Amino acid sequence: MKVILNVDVKHLGEEGDVKDVANGYARNYLFPRSLAVPCNDVTLAHFEGRRADIEARKEEKRKDAAGLKERLEGAKLTIAMSAGTNGKLYGAVTNQTIADELAKLGFEVERKRIEVPGLTLKSVGKYTVIVHLYESATAEVPVVIEAQGAKEAKEAGKAEHSRKEAPVVEETPVAEEAPAVEEAAPAAEASAEETEADE
Repeated sequence: MKVILNVDVKHLGEEGDVKDVANGYARNYLFPRSLAVPCNDVTLAHFEGRRADIEARKEEKRKDAAGLKERLEGAKLTIAMSAGTNGKLYGAVTNQTIADELAKLGFEVERKRIEVPGLTLKSVGKYTVIVHLYESATAEVPVVIEAQGAKEAKEAGKAEHSRKEAPVVEETPVAEEAPAVEEAAPAAEASAEETEADE
């Protein structure tokens, strides 16, 4: 059955699109929710009258996609995963993993719109994933996968470095006490000379 979409319908199409769908899907889902209307001469004429408004909304979506593309390509996506010494991951990075990481950075992207090279990433390294935006627009997002242990080692190294620097600060008061010892030595020599003079 041919229908015209009243609004954008996820995984189906956009407002004003003519789609061929199963009869049951149209009658039981699209029509009751006013998501679509049957495609006939009357509805086609109605949508032709709304064509300018629909195109204006599509143009707005294109602009939003261009802005999102710029922000996505400027994002730094680093994923820490458990890995062996050879760099092979114990798990795999999928489009769902990328979608979750993007969500943490404030990007709401459906996993189906994310194209991962080879479907999954199974070793540490630098990769580029493709995010399909609006129409033919895409964004190339750089992704760095590193071993979880490597990240912890970096943090441990920073902590060790700060511990090595700490004694330098503590040694300063010890250096100030040294002259007091030197001053005490001449006083002891003077008292020894006085004792010899008395004898």
